[in-house]
Amino acid sequence: MRLLAAREHSRRELQRKLSTREYDPDLIEQVLDQLQRDGLQSDERFTELFIESRMRKGQGPVRIRLELKERGVDSSLTERALEVYEDEWRDLLRQVHDAKYGTALVHEQKELAKRARFLEYRGFPGELIRQLLLD
Repeated sequence: MRLLAAREHSRRELQRKLSTREYDPDLIEQVLDQLQRDGLQSDERFTELFIESRMRKGQGPVRIRLELKERGVDSSLTERALEVYEDEWRDLLRQVHDAKYGTALVHEQKELAKRARFLEYRGFPGELIRQLLLD
Protein backbone atom coordinates (compact mmCIF):
# COMPACT_ATOMS: atom_id res chain seq x y z
CA MET A 1 0.00 0.00 0.00
CA ARG A 2 1.35 3.40 -0.98
CA LEU A 3 1.49 6.24 1.49
CA LEU A 4 -0.80 9.18 0.96
CA ALA A 5 1.14 11.33 3.40
CA ALA A 6 3.88 12.27 0.94
CA ARG A 7 1.87 15.45 0.30
CA GLU A 8 -1.44 16.97 1.25
CA HIS A 9 -4.51 15.81 -0.68
CA SER A 10 -7.84 17.48 -1.28
CA ARG A 11 -10.93 15.64 -0.15
CA ARG A 12 -11.92 15.02 -3.77
CA GLU A 13 -8.50 13.52 -4.58
CA LEU A 14 -8.78 11.11 -1.68
CA GLN A 15 -12.32 10.28 -2.64
CA ARG A 16 -11.23 9.45 -6.21
CA LYS A 17 -8.27 7.34 -5.07
CA LEU A 18 -10.37 5.33 -2.67
CA SER A 19 -13.19 4.92 -5.20
CA THR A 20 -10.83 3.31 -7.69
CA ARG A 21 -10.16 0.61 -5.11
CA GLU A 22 -13.88 -0.17 -5.07
CA TYR A 23 -14.53 0.64 -1.43
CA ASP A 24 -18.10 1.25 -0.40
CA PRO A 25 -18.94 4.93 -1.16
CA ASP A 26 -20.65 5.38 2.24
CA LEU A 27 -17.58 4.03 4.01
CA ILE A 28 -15.35 6.37 2.00
CA GLU A 29 -17.42 9.37 3.11
CA GLN A 30 -17.32 8.24 6.74
CA VAL A 31 -13.55 7.84 6.63
CA LEU A 32 -13.06 11.22 4.95
CA ASP A 33 -15.32 12.90 7.51
CA GLN A 34 -13.29 11.33 10.32
CA LEU A 35 -10.00 12.43 8.74
CA GLN A 36 -11.34 16.00 8.60
CA ARG A 37 -12.55 15.89 12.22
CA ASP A 38 -9.13 14.61 13.31
CA GLY A 39 -7.40 17.38 11.37
CA LEU A 40 -5.62 14.89 9.12
CA GLN A 41 -7.27 16.18 5.97
CA SER A 42 -8.04 19.81 5.30
CA ASP A 43 -8.92 21.39 1.97
CA GLU A 44 -7.88 24.75 3.44
CA ARG A 45 -4.41 23.48 4.32
CA PHE A 46 -4.14 21.65 1.00
CA THR A 47 -5.06 24.84 -0.89
CA GLU A 48 -2.56 27.03 0.94
CA LEU A 49 0.28 24.57 0.45
CA PHE A 50 -0.68 23.98 -3.18
CA ILE A 51 -0.65 27.72 -3.97
CA GLU A 52 2.72 28.21 -2.27
CA SER A 53 4.16 25.23 -4.15
CA ARG A 54 2.94 26.48 -7.52
CA MET A 55 4.18 30.00 -6.84
CA ARG A 56 7.66 28.60 -6.13
CA LYS A 57 7.44 27.00 -9.58
CA GLY A 58 6.60 30.38 -11.13
CA GLN A 59 2.94 29.74 -11.84
CA GLY A 60 0.32 32.46 -11.79
CA PRO A 61 -3.20 32.65 -10.37
CA VAL A 62 -5.08 31.62 -13.52
CA ARG A 63 -3.26 28.31 -13.79
CA ILE A 64 -3.37 27.70 -10.04
CA ARG A 65 -7.12 28.34 -9.99
CA LEU A 66 -7.64 25.82 -12.79
CA GLU A 67 -5.51 23.15 -11.12
CA LEU A 68 -7.32 23.56 -7.81
CA LYS A 69 -10.65 23.21 -9.61
CA GLU A 70 -9.39 19.98 -11.20
CA ARG A 71 -8.54 18.73 -7.70
CA GLY A 72 -12.05 19.43 -6.48
CA VAL A 73 -11.35 22.45 -4.29
CA ASP A 74 -14.35 24.71 -3.82
CA SER A 75 -14.03 27.91 -5.88
CA SER A 76 -14.85 30.17 -2.92
CA LEU A 77 -12.04 28.56 -0.91
CA THR A 78 -9.69 29.01 -3.86
CA GLU A 79 -10.59 32.69 -4.24
CA ARG A 80 -10.12 33.40 -0.52
CA ALA A 81 -6.73 31.68 -0.56
CA LEU A 82 -5.58 33.48 -3.72
CA GLU A 83 -6.57 36.89 -2.26
CA VAL A 84 -3.79 36.55 0.29
CA TYR A 85 -1.24 36.67 -2.56
CA GLU A 86 -2.91 39.46 -4.55
CA ASP A 87 0.02 41.86 -4.09
CA GLU A 88 2.63 39.28 -5.08
CA TRP A 89 1.53 38.35 -8.61
CA ARG A 90 3.14 41.35 -10.30
CA ASP A 91 6.53 40.65 -8.69
CA LEU A 92 6.31 36.93 -9.49
CA LEU A 93 5.40 37.75 -13.09
CA ARG A 94 8.48 39.98 -13.36
CA GLN A 95 10.70 37.26 -11.85
CA VAL A 96 9.39 34.59 -14.24
CA HIS A 97 9.78 36.89 -17.23
CA ASP A 98 13.29 38.03 -16.31
CA ALA A 99 14.47 34.49 -15.55
CA LYS A 100 13.47 33.40 -19.06
CA TYR A 101 14.14 36.53 -21.12
CA GLY A 102 16.34 38.83 -19.06
CA THR A 103 15.65 42.46 -18.26
CA ALA A 104 16.25 43.98 -21.71
CA LEU A 105 13.24 45.74 -23.17
CA VAL A 106 11.90 44.49 -26.47
CA HIS A 107 9.67 46.29 -28.96
CA GLU A 108 9.25 43.78 -31.80
CA GLN A 109 5.65 42.62 -32.01
CA LYS A 110 6.57 39.00 -32.72
CA GLU A 111 8.82 38.79 -29.65
CA LEU A 112 6.22 40.50 -27.44
CA ALA A 113 3.60 37.98 -28.57
CA LYS A 114 5.97 35.09 -27.86
CA ARG A 115 6.64 36.36 -24.35
CA ALA A 116 2.95 36.99 -23.71
CA ARG A 117 2.07 33.41 -24.74
CA PHE A 118 4.72 32.02 -22.41
CA LEU A 119 3.45 34.09 -19.47
CA GLU A 120 -0.17 33.19 -20.24
CA TYR A 121 0.79 29.51 -20.27
CA ARG A 122 2.37 30.02 -16.85
CA GLY A 123 -1.02 31.27 -15.65
CA PHE A 124 -0.72 35.02 -15.35
CA PRO A 125 -3.65 37.29 -16.18
CA GLY A 126 -3.57 39.14 -19.48
CA GLU A 127 -3.82 42.57 -17.89
CA LEU A 128 -0.69 42.04 -15.77
CA ILE A 129 1.17 40.68 -18.80
CA ARG A 130 0.20 43.71 -20.88
CA GLN A 131 1.35 46.05 -18.12
CA LEU A 132 4.69 44.28 -17.85
CA LEU A 133 5.42 44.08 -21.55
CA LEU A 134 3.99 47.38 -22.77
CA ASP A 135 4.64 49.83 -19.94
